[in-house]
Amino acid sequence: MDIYLYNTLTRTKDLFKPLDEKEVRMYSCGPTVYKDATIGNMRTNIFQDVLRRILKYNGYKIKHVMNITDVGHLVSDGDEGEDKMIKSAREEHKTPLEIAEHYTKLFFDDLKALNIETPEIICKATDYIPEMLEYVKELVEKGYAYEASTAIYFDISKLDKYPVLSNLNIEEQKAGARVEVDKEKKNPYDFALWIKAPENHLMKWDSPWGPSYPGWHIECSAMSRKHLGEQFDIHTGGIDLVPTHHENEIAQSKGVCGKIPANYWIHGEYLLIDGGKMSKSLGNVYLLKDIEEKGYDPLVYRLLCYTCSYRNKLNFTWEGIESTSKSLARLRNGYQQNKAGKDALNEEDRKELDRLETEFHKAINDDMNMPLAMSYVWEVIKYNKKSPEIANLLLKFDTVLGIKIDKEEKNEIKIPEEVLELVEKRKKARQEKNWTESDRLRDEIQNLGYSVKDTKDGVDILKN
Repeated sequence: MDIYLYNTLTRTKDLFKPLDEKEVRMYSCGPTVYKDATIGNMRTNIFQDVLRRILKYNGYKIKHVMNITDVGHLVSDGDEGEDKMIKSAREEHKTPLEIAEHYTKLFFDDLKALNIETPEIICKATDYIPEMLEYVKELVEKGYAYEASTAIYFDISKLDKYPVLSNLNIEEQKAGARVEVDKEKKNPYDFALWIKAPENHLMKWDSPWGPSYPGWHIECSAMSRKHLGEQFDIHTGGIDLVPTHHENEIAQSKGVCGKIPANYWIHGEYLLIDGGKMSKSLGNVYLLKDIEEKGYDPLVYRLLCYTCSYRNKLNFTWEGIESTSKSLARLRNGYQQNKAGKDALNEEDRKELDRLETEFHKAINDDMNMPLAMSYVWEVIKYNKKSPEIANLLLKFDTVLGIKIDKEEKNEIKIPEEVLELVEKRKKARQEKNWTESDRLRDEIQNLGYSVKDTKDGVDILKN
């Protein structure tokens, strides 16, 4: 069955044709391990995982590379400011290595909690300094890079076109978005390949240009070429990477070999929090552990991500998490009912289930249309017969969904008796229209670490 993917490079939904009929080669931009990964970061990792699961569902073998950035990512995309790793190390009074090890472990803990498969090859930037240096040398030798007093820059004027993903008119942008900090740049949009290190810089390596360290973009170009070759099938990442990081990866590759490295560029959209931006100032930067600490299975968040396309903004709310938690429980209970089911399936039943399986397959192959795919999962769950054959079909679907549909549901949140008594008193107060007493009891419940939400089906008790 054909697979269609929305390609940022062509701005169309393209028929997927891998370079190799049996194996798909794929590169994903991983984390800069200087702080905790947010649930917004994790949304990107979920869509990338769904993509590789869909490819495997279609019979492909996967060779998937993901980088870990532990050097070279500056606090600004305009080649200014300090390295994010060093800034975090200073703030936390640790070495850059300690920072990298700590946040790398937390990142992989989150992947495991979300049932995200580990890519076949994980590349830590600091392990690939020789490959990066070689890449920069080639760009210099071929006339695509030049040396300034602070860095080795890529010369975008040597390209036939720049940019190619974002389609910005850089002539119109020059006076605006990106300020030319280094006056030695030939063009404001020239970017640093290799940065000359100040004497007291914590992370630096010997190079033909003295003690220095890599720019952020060069690592992905060097590592993807090392493991996937000059051209591969798919490059993924968050939508924020399009105008800078991925544009510059393409520029570097065209400079070295004259080719765009990946045929399909696939990007996931932003996560919104209560309809707005996630930010420290608003106090709404959520981590996966925040979801877990409220008593939810982290796979609830994974299921929430299936409520809209990866190419659309997803709105995160705690009400949405609570609703999705109930959905996950119903899916798992539906699986268990079928596993224990005794109904015999006839030819008509199997014909209908085959249809639903085919529709599910079409949906996932249509640019990862998970909302549509889930509608067919629910049709199977609600089927009027219960049979182990249906349970097996749900397990097959779960090789894509990754929600551990066969996990037996347990009530992991035990509500204290004191809270339950207060909820009952509040319920009585509301029946008597004693709103003052109802509000007082609600506040008392809140002080005990719980909150109540009135719904058409009764009262939901949530752990704060």
